[in-house]
Amino acid sequence: MTSPTMSIPDDDVAAVRSALLRYRIMAWVVGILLVVLVLVGLPLKYIWGDGRVVTWTGMPHGWLYMVLLITAYDLGRRVNWSIKWFLAIMAAGTVPFLSFVAEHFATKDVRAKLRASTA
Repeated sequence: MTSPTMSIPDDDVAAVRSALLRYRIMAWVVGILLVVLVLVGLPLKYIWGDGRVVTWTGMPHGWLYMVLLITAYDLGRRVNWSIKWFLAIMAAGTVPFLSFVAEHFATKDVRAKLRASTA
């Protein structure tokens, strides 16, 4: 992550806020689908032999994970995130509950940068 003192040009503030909203929505959707897949779908499939939840959550999670990566890249390039932060975001979408943690810290970082640039 970069320091929160990074200056965001005034004409980019609305675009950064919009990118943050898109990223937050995708992080939550991907996180919820992954939690349902791992905590509900996999036990149903491998213990009780019912793979419907895996079918209905696994594929959407995979496709929406790609959208999450695109939205994270869009947000990150607007606020100059480091490659290390991008790798953390990428990993967060593959571990249950971690996308919520990454979203929290990403939002905190971007909001601090927005406050610093508007002050």
